[in-house]
Amino acid sequence: MRTDPGRLRWAREDEVPALEDLMLEASLLWPDHRDDLLAHPDAIEVPVDEVRTHRVRVHEQDGEVTGFATVLPVRDGEAELDGLFVRPARMRHGIGGRLVADAAQRARDEGAVRLAVVAQPRAAVFYGRCGFRTVGETSTRFGPAIRMLCDLTPLERAARP
Repeated sequence: MRTDPGRLRWAREDEVPALEDLMLEASLLWPDHRDDLLAHPDAIEVPVDEVRTHRVRVHEQDGEVTGFATVLPVRDGEAELDGLFVRPARMRHGIGGRLVADAAQRARDEGAVRLAVVAQPRAAVFYGRCGFRTVGETSTRFGPAIRMLCDLTPLERAARP
């Protein structure tokens, strides 16, 4: 029996609280920043303006939102994957990879040549498999993180002088 692979769609304003619940659930999976997140619930936010301006895409499977990704606008040729969250029970089923591929395509469509992400060290391997490379370190509200970039330029264009 085949399972529903799910679909990607734009987030709706009425589901922002549910997206924030999913974000918290995914963020609390690892103990690294659990205490910080519980002490600062304001860190868990899906801005309604980002939903209104079609910056947030969700993955929906069997009628349930299983993940979402936010892509911020292009600046200096670079868009930012500002948030990628997958419901822990649905991790390792390709949902995150689908969301990253969709984010990369949306960034390309807006004229980006690179997609940036600030990743927690635990997520670096996942992003590496998605085509990102580490370009440095940065700090976040709750500690150090890794800055990664994905080249969105087609190989044939990138190879030209």
